[in-house]
Amino acid sequence: MIVVSDTYSEKKIAYKSVMKFFLLTFLLFLGTMTNSLSQSRNQFGTSLNIPVEKYELANGLQVILHKDNSVPIVSVNIWYYVGSANEKQGRTGFAHLFEHLMFEGSEHARDGLYDQIIDGSGGQNNGSTGFDRTNYWSIVPSNYLEPVLWLESDRMGFLLPGITQERLDLQRDVVKNERRQSYENQPYGMSWMKIFESLYPEGVPYHWLPIGSQEDLTAASLDDVKDFFRLYYAPNNASLVIGGDIDIPKTKQLVEQYFGGIPRGKNIPRPSSQDVSLKETKRVVLEDNVQLPRLYLFWHSVNMFEEGDASLIILSDILSSGKNSRLYKSLVYEQQIAQDVSSFNEGNVLDGYFGIVVTAKEGYTLSDMEKAINDELKKIMLSGIEARELQRSKNSIRANFIYQLQQLGGFGGKTDLLNQYNVFFGNPNRFNEDLQRYQNVAKEDVQHAAAKYLEMNKRVVLSIVPKGKLELGAKP
Repeated sequence: MIVVSDTYSEKKIAYKSVMKFFLLTFLLFLGTMTNSLSQSRNQFGTSLNIPVEKYELANGLQVILHKDNSVPIVSVNIWYYVGSANEKQGRTGFAHLFEHLMFEGSEHARDGLYDQIIDGSGGQNNGSTGFDRTNYWSIVPSNYLEPVLWLESDRMGFLLPGITQERLDLQRDVVKNERRQSYENQPYGMSWMKIFESLYPEGVPYHWLPIGSQEDLTAASLDDVKDFFRLYYAPNNASLVIGGDIDIPKTKQLVEQYFGGIPRGKNIPRPSSQDVSLKETKRVVLEDNVQLPRLYLFWHSVNMFEEGDASLIILSDILSSGKNSRLYKSLVYEQQIAQDVSSFNEGNVLDGYFGIVVTAKEGYTLSDMEKAINDELKKIMLSGIEARELQRSKNSIRANFIYQLQQLGGFGGKTDLLNQYNVFFGNPNRFNEDLQRYQNVAKEDVQHAAAKYLEMNKRVVLSIVPKGKLELGAKP
């Protein structure tokens, strides 16, 4: 999944106590590991038992509580159902811009207070923006739950009075500089922008990345930004997960106290799926300040959790996960024509994509890479995969899934997954369904998915080559 996240490390140096940070991290790992493994080890082959309670406030805010008293730590995780897909061409980058503005103070919380409280507790916090959602999370000792809920509620209900023209200009410049550092001046950095511009036509969500464009960020007015916030950052467009060492009745009281009085917002318009299928292969060549050429092959796949999604994830694992994977073994180890290779399938709300990325070794062209990849894909399409490959992939996915649940908060932890399931599917406790869909995949499903979605003549082929060496690009 394409996301833009910010660590705010420059701001945090002034506050953070290194010893507190490592103590909190250790306690979080120790406690959640003990609790999660006790739930999953006895039922590894059947089901996961993660206690969850969900309810909704009168203003539409969905609340999910997960009690885990193994260590005195809580995770507060809030998702807003808004991402770059909710933006309009000409006004892009707003969702990610708010990821910055949300940490800059609100009506009752002065600038810097958020980090001062979180970091002063020895805690951690961060946020990220994707195509379809924005999330914010904090991990703090359990006695800091109330001030964190106050901070989150003030950002939700009273951020706009804190957004001045000066503050907007400052954070706009920060984001524009982030775009230069992460994309424009980064080796191979413009690859993702070129890929999504090629996969999705102009005006279609996902045509632009969450970071937005320099021109749109410059053109954004204070009124534009505030209007975007009023529509999307309302309680009826948010999902709040609180997990860890909590008392359920007291936590409900605190949630009602701090969030209950925030007015419900307008009904949220949702972008709809469009026909974005490729009719032919699109070839793009980009010169860059790089030493080695790199090839990107991308296809449209399926939406998250739809039929074929799990099969494609297993296919990507078989292709490039580990030294015994098909592409690594063939291109890097046996033929020794590639420096590295990776593949992945990402499902989003409106569409999904499957990608293969390979860096050529010196002396080889991207046409060599494309041919070698095509050969490996054709083997799977014609002859399928082996039973041991499928089982190894399932075992790896299951182990990684269980390991992920040992983490209470942060990106991809239990509270984050609860929010993902709730926002996109309306049911926070989909852990078993998520895990089971991989176990249901058969060898024939992987072969069928490869043949159906990875068509050789309907994909985006991006070649990034050193400046002045266009001949190294992939040719038709």
